[in-house]
Amino acid sequence: MSRKHAFVVAGTQSGCGKTTLTLALLAAYKARGLKVQPFKVGPDFIDPGFHTRMAGLESRNLDGWMLTRDYNLTLFHDCLSRADLGVVEGVMGLFDGYDGKTESGSTAEMAKWLGIPVVLVVDARSMARSAAALIYGFSRFDPDLQLAGVIFNRVGGPGHLEYLREAMSANLPEIPVLGGIPRDEFIRMPERHLGLVTADESPLDPQHKDKLIDLVERYVDLDLLLERAECFHEQTPGQGGRGDAPWKKESSRIVSPSPLIAVARDAAFCFYYPDNFELLERAGAGLHFFSPLAGETFPEETSGLYLGGGYPELFAENISGQKVFLESVRKRAAQGMPIYAECGGLMVLGRFIVTLEGDKYPMAGILPFGTRMLNRRKALGYTEVVLRESCLLGEAGSILRGHEFHYSEIVDDGVGSTAELHRVYDLHHRKYAEVRQEGYRVGSILASYIHLHWGSAPGAPAAFVKYCREFQTDD
Repeated sequence: MSRKHAFVVAGTQSGCGKTTLTLALLAAYKARGLKVQPFKVGPDFIDPGFHTRMAGLESRNLDGWMLTRDYNLTLFHDCLSRADLGVVEGVMGLFDGYDGKTESGSTAEMAKWLGIPVVLVVDARSMARSAAALIYGFSRFDPDLQLAGVIFNRVGGPGHLEYLREAMSANLPEIPVLGGIPRDEFIRMPERHLGLVTADESPLDPQHKDKLIDLVERYVDLDLLLERAECFHEQTPGQGGRGDAPWKKESSRIVSPSPLIAVARDAAFCFYYPDNFELLERAGAGLHFFSPLAGETFPEETSGLYLGGGYPELFAENISGQKVFLESVRKRAAQGMPIYAECGGLMVLGRFIVTLEGDKYPMAGILPFGTRMLNRRKALGYTEVVLRESCLLGEAGSILRGHEFHYSEIVDDGVGSTAELHRVYDLHHRKYAEVRQEGYRVGSILASYIHLHWGSAPGAPAAFVKYCREFQTDD
């Protein structure tokens, strides 16, 4: 075992400022010359994009409900082996997770699995000594958790911070106050219906980044935090290199020639787990990334298409005008090329998208329905998928895990034919007693609102690559 530094940034609740503080800490430690590896607890796609911009290393998702303990540990140690410091941003409040009965999917669960301390971010607005009582509860709720310290956010001024320090030293002297961020200097991140704006639209220009660095350099004891974050790092077999990860590309597993899978990736198609790409490569695929928004389409030698989620509704006019791309999708679908689409990708494969403003834009028209945006959230939460029949992602009975989060809904206007439409998913969601049927298959196409993490079912990428290879051979 070797000594490394790593900590979790957790909050008492959502909206306490943990994302902004995480970004500031990533930038500040990088500016000090450290190689910082970011992580995000939970299924979120947006925060990791900002992490990557700040740290210069690709942020990775850790998830206690979608993924096994071993998978999370292997991923964490593999990535940390190439860095000086690991910074893990939590999700919601420290103990919030899949349900109210267990710690499954929570930041607390992940911190214990990883064996690293927690920095608790507390919104101190309108609180003084009561903040110590709140922290007392958090520190005693699970005695197996290690608190590295607390950072107070939205502090009223020096006097307020001194009051908070007194309350902590008198009641919880073992938990250091690592800093206090004044409320008039706190930098809020812009948001929209799915959370923060994406990193591609980020206002985090160099000046903004410098402000974040200055914020924590002045108001957080970065040296003490680093000292409190020392942990033991267990190397994975073979010294923790990439080749020892569970998504490892093994030459014995690859069948040549590799099928080429094209991946739409730009501001409209930006919700992907990096693990899914690595698992596809491990299964023997070659990947080609392209931007429909930039007028690009996929190469002629493509044997499969992967359309991820994102914000197609914000770029509906642009996408609708990309005739070459849409016609290429229609042509290859008619030829039987495997196409897998999630959420935003599903919307683009439909007949049309209706925006919040009521504008209607034609799309690929392969699926026999359209979609429209809503002012309210349509669905949110973890979802377990059981395959009702064999499809692009595996054999009937296979189980995968993911989440759904969208503000659009399907519109069946009676124009498209649903005769060839099969629902191949049984969805199990804790909010719904009944099992819902979803996962729309038309020919060689599989489309769904569910964002699946293929680390939950390694057979899924292998199955997709198999179908792509068969199309390549038949083509």
